[in-house]
Amino acid sequence: MVYENPDGVRIGLEVHVQLNKLNTKLFCGCSTDYHDSEPNTHVCPVCMGLPGSLPVINEKAVEYAMKIGLALGCDIVEQTQFHRKNYYYPDLPKGFQTTQYDFPIAGEGKVVIEGEDGEREIGITRAHMEEDPGRLQHMGSIDKSKGTLINYNRSGMTLIEIVSEPDMRSPKEARRYLDKLRSILDYLDVFDGDREGAMRVDANVSVFMGERVEVKNISSFKGAERALLYEIMRQKNQIRRGGEITLETRHFDEARGVTLSMRTKETENDYRYFPEPDLVPMRVAGRVPDVAQTLPELPDAKRSRFLEQYEMSNMHAKALTSQIKVADFYEEVASRVNPKDAAVWVADILKGELNYRDLGIDAFSIDDIVEVIELVTGNKTTEQSGVEIIRAILDEGGKPQDIVQAKGLLKVEDDIVATAVEESVAENPEAVADYLAGKEKSLNFIVGKVMQKTRGRADAKEAREKVLAKINA
Repeated sequence: MVYENPDGVRIGLEVHVQLNKLNTKLFCGCSTDYHDSEPNTHVCPVCMGLPGSLPVINEKAVEYAMKIGLALGCDIVEQTQFHRKNYYYPDLPKGFQTTQYDFPIAGEGKVVIEGEDGEREIGITRAHMEEDPGRLQHMGSIDKSKGTLINYNRSGMTLIEIVSEPDMRSPKEARRYLDKLRSILDYLDVFDGDREGAMRVDANVSVFMGERVEVKNISSFKGAERALLYEIMRQKNQIRRGGEITLETRHFDEARGVTLSMRTKETENDYRYFPEPDLVPMRVAGRVPDVAQTLPELPDAKRSRFLEQYEMSNMHAKALTSQIKVADFYEEVASRVNPKDAAVWVADILKGELNYRDLGIDAFSIDDIVEVIELVTGNKTTEQSGVEIIRAILDEGGKPQDIVQAKGLLKVEDDIVATAVEESVAENPEAVADYLAGKEKSLNFIVGKVMQKTRGRADAKEAREKVLAKINA
């Protein structure tokens, strides 16, 4: 199938991933655990670029970079080296950034996402290592700020910049790409995505195959989607009014949901790259076999295994493998109850309740969901009561069995249900007549009466079957 793209939208993303699970920064011994510290307390002469200080490469950071490259299907170069990228900005204390230039550590990979017309491959141009600048905190919006504060604590943190091809055709696809990329990185256990600055996005976007515009420093996936939606609309409107799109860098104002022009886009020549004289080139290809052995089972491979091993639907397999914590949680549950039952309760019900409350899978106990599933499949309570138990645990606390007793959620006996059915049919002759005349909703009305009489403790499916049997008798 040929993908239709009448507006010629082309989106490429540059994602900066902070490897904050390393103990020390990229070129010095400063701790990476700075997030709750006072500003400018996790710094040293090296990460501040003071005269006479010399960088020393973090070997573990190189290993993590290679893992990321291999997980993205990239080729690892034979030899790589660092360059100085020269530009002045207040958050860059040295006046240049140490980064990889024409020999990135990894390149030519791909990420598979769910596109508008099925699965699509998004090309990875390169993944390279560089140091993080400091953090600017504007006193107000960037265009009306009364001043700017600088915190250098994150200066020198290890960044991996992952650059995609302009293969995405909509903001929705860009969001899916970011979700998939984060999923892969979570599986690799190289960063904590919940920390400030863990993933930052620069988006390059063009319409009608025209000039591209870069939108810088987007701090969230939702923000990336909003920024792209606005920028695509802005470019289309400008072209339709007879204007031109110029090569420029823009800033996304999260509060107002708009992009603002910052400067004309720099080219490579503007940065005056030259090899970092204080760091020798690194030969890394020989380490690839050892690093490859440390790779975990990645999301796509785990999804394929779940489909085969647990015989679940593709929808459930995707939902259960998008996050490593959810996948591990499910497998533990599936080892104790029927795997298909576990898939339904974890993917459809528990995840839905957690998402509604903006909670992660860690907020629920494996023992508790196993007990809920056993109560339902053991015919001791209904599916609806099972959902009620989960909600009560999340909102009020407690254990499943205690909640069942306190709320009277044990399933009623068959003879009680039969009596409720007989009474409901006899008490609602008009609804019976309407159903026999072809009005399906009338049947639901009668079943609702049965559920009322049993205080919701009857199984709705069984109640429906008994009502039908009674009406058709």
